[in-house]
Amino acid sequence: MSTTNHDHHIYILMGVSGSGKSVTAREVAYKLQAAFLDGDFLHPRSNIMKMSSGEPLNDDDRKPWLQALNDAAFAMQRTNEVSLIVCSALKKHYRDQLRDGNPNLSFIYLKGDMDTIGERLKARKGHFFKPQMLQTQFATLEEPGADEADVLVVDINQPVDAVVADMIKLIKK
Repeated sequence: MSTTNHDHHIYILMGVSGSGKSVTAREVAYKLQAAFLDGDFLHPRSNIMKMSSGEPLNDDDRKPWLQALNDAAFAMQRTNEVSLIVCSALKKHYRDQLRDGNPNLSFIYLKGDMDTIGERLKARKGHFFKPQMLQTQFATLEEPGADEADVLVVDINQPVDAVVADMIKLIKK
């Protein structure tokens, strides 16, 4: 577990698309009166267009997006007791870029299996992410290991209310 001061703490909700990051973050933010930012809002137009056409992003595409999220985390922790940011953060070096200069930052990994998440993606309307890109996301995912003590894990193979409750318990610890 991280030894940082949890006053003005940032939690990055990470996981593959369809794991429930945005839905649960909104609910947790509401219940805790926390700040909330959906990291997808900071994607540059070129990334949105690329994903909309079904093409996965590469590390070069993500670099400016991750820097924007790092800057947002820095700004949010200066003024909010608890802040939640949604970001897939699939690779360790993405998480490291988000951590850089943000000592009051932890991750909450929304962990689920491909079947559950695939069904959720099929049911989604109006999102630019294409369900066929799920395999790419799972192939890209570098699950956090023991060397990432600031990553907390929530099992999403349960009702959304239970996921939200688990996240609130972790944040209040």
